[in-house]
Amino acid sequence: MPDILSDEQRQFLQLLRMPVPGDPPPELAQAKTTATAADAAANRSVPAPSASESVPTPLVETSVPRPEPLPLPAEEGAPVGGGAAPATALSSAAVTPVPVNGTRSPPTAEPLPPPPVPAAAQASVATVERQRITRIATLDWRDLSNMVSTCQACPLGETRKHAVFGAGNPHGSWLFVGEAPGAEEDRRGEAFVGRAGQLLDNMLQAMGLSRDKDAYIANILKCRPPNNRDPLGPEVQACTPYLQRQIALLQPRVIVALGRFAAQGLLQVDTPLSQLRGTTQRYQGIPLIVTYHPAYLLRNPIDKRKVWEDLKRALGVFAELQK
Repeated sequence: MPDILSDEQRQFLQLLRMPVPGDPPPELAQAKTTATAADAAANRSVPAPSASESVPTPLVETSVPRPEPLPLPAEEGAPVGGGAAPATALSSAAVTPVPVNGTRSPPTAEPLPPPPVPAAAQASVATVERQRITRIATLDWRDLSNMVSTCQACPLGETRKHAVFGAGNPHGSWLFVGEAPGAEEDRRGEAFVGRAGQLLDNMLQAMGLSRDKDAYIANILKCRPPNNRDPLGPEVQACTPYLQRQIALLQPRVIVALGRFAAQGLLQVDTPLSQLRGTTQRYQGIPLIVTYHPAYLLRNPIDKRKVWEDLKRALGVFAELQK
């Protein structure tokens, strides 16, 4: 057999499983083939990722197709026509809370402010108040007392036990005006009958006066404020016409204001009591002397000397009027 064989001859010998001159033995060829296949498999494998790598690389591509993203409704910004939603739309939908029932919660309604009082209603209230004040200015002593006893012009009419009209001689030359009834006055319906009333009687006695013969005693408020709190502006405003009518009927020669509220209510000022004391004020031409309230003296007896100075001033003014 020649040393150099044609390709057809070599293929023919291989089909007959006969050795081909110049080729290695079949056992050696098979071992070489096995080693070549092993090397190819080793070249195709990928080593496992190291700990420093953040994203692992898959060894084998999966043949399972990934699901296509579902299209968003039209109001969420998806393209018209049913195409897949872009990545930005999916990310925004992922952070937007969707209610379980599929409906959005309505916004919480802000509380509405109270409706304004119509101008006509305000005018009507003002008209009624003017009519009340006009009527009070025409009442005699008895009718005025009856109106006070049934008054409901302010909320104090609902909390009082008794309205306190006044006490003393309505024909006396002196008028002493306090702040408001206390607990004992509210219970009995009389003015200055508690401890402060007893101290006031002592003050009158020191002046040579008595409530039965020489003086009349009244208050800015005719009803007791709850817990003896300070009078409120609307309460003073509602009650002032009663005191004004009392003064018009009494025609006193001298008025003594007992305490800050009495002085400021009569004079219609906000001047502190310390500045009003030691002076002679005027109420519609009537001399008015300001001093401390007897209830204040019960808590601060050291100021009784100051009160006596104020009362001596009042006596001096009265003496001048008698000349």
